[in-house]
Amino acid sequence: MDKGGHMQTCANAVTVAFAGLEARRIEVQVQLTGGNPSIVIVGLGDKAVSESRERVRAAFASIGLAIPPGRLIVNLAPADLPKEGTHYDLPIALAMMAAIGALPHDALDGVVCFGELGLDGSLAPAPGALPAAMAAHGMGAGFICPEACGAEAAWAGGEVIAAPSLLSLVNHFRGGAAIKPPERGDLVGGDAVPDLRDVRGQEQAKRALEIAAAGAHNILFVGPPGAGKSMLAQRLPGLMPPLSSEELLEVSMLHSVAGLLQRGQLTRTRPFRAPHHSASMAALVGGGLRAKPGEISLAHQGVLFLDELPEFSGIMAQTPPIAA
Repeated sequence: MDKGGHMQTCANAVTVAFAGLEARRIEVQVQLTGGNPSIVIVGLGDKAVSESRERVRAAFASIGLAIPPGRLIVNLAPADLPKEGTHYDLPIALAMMAAIGALPHDALDGVVCFGELGLDGSLAPAPGALPAAMAAHGMGAGFICPEACGAEAAWAGGEVIAAPSLLSLVNHFRGGAAIKPPERGDLVGGDAVPDLRDVRGQEQAKRALEIAAAGAHNILFVGPPGAGKSMLAQRLPGLMPPLSSEELLEVSMLHSVAGLLQRGQLTRTRPFRAPHHSASMAALVGGGLRAKPGEISLAHQGVLFLDELPEFSGIMAQTPPIAA
């Protein structure tokens, strides 16, 4: 009880914050105290995090759950670490439900929660489910995520609960209807890549490509228009071996954070990125208001093809040639 005689109820949930590819543990602490009815979120969250309270409030109303009168304080700890994205919706909602008694108080022990809430209580996917699930597995915890992220998260191993809605999670925790573990997404072969067998002549250039592929070297093609520079460079991925298991996870985690994984499908085909020379520096190296991998990062373990290299004025001024 506080000084005014009001009941204080607390509950915690665990989620992650991204620092590049690293998923850091974040504790979502919820406390219901006396005072004017309100939901306050603290802990250095961005605009998407602060808007979470309205999505949570609407989702609760859609499943017939009333928020008791009083002040709900949500703290995202550690409070000095910036929090970005919509994946905080689900841990905030579940911690609030545990605080008001809608969920068993120990339901969130040993799990990491991740996902965006719809106004109707449905769970929507958010970028970064694979590295978040990998972090949960590293903590020895289970992973709760939207159904659309289940195939992606299942690649991390461990216990994964992929729910279509907030109501299905309530039924699962209360023993009404258990949620089946998701299956991993497909390991697809990827699109067919151009092959050197299509090239007639150009023996020196083909030999240079083979050496570059064998030693993971940079390569620069110089010549008049129509000499075959772009055609040869586009065939470099065909000389490279498929991604190893370790490389596959590295590349897939990058693509997950960028929101490029479709239905949890992974591929052993090496990335081939060919940005246009008009691309901004942020598009090439990453960054922006909510930092995301750029073309250089997305080409990790693969090929970054810079066609018409002299037109990349920012790259030419700041870095040595990568490919051309």
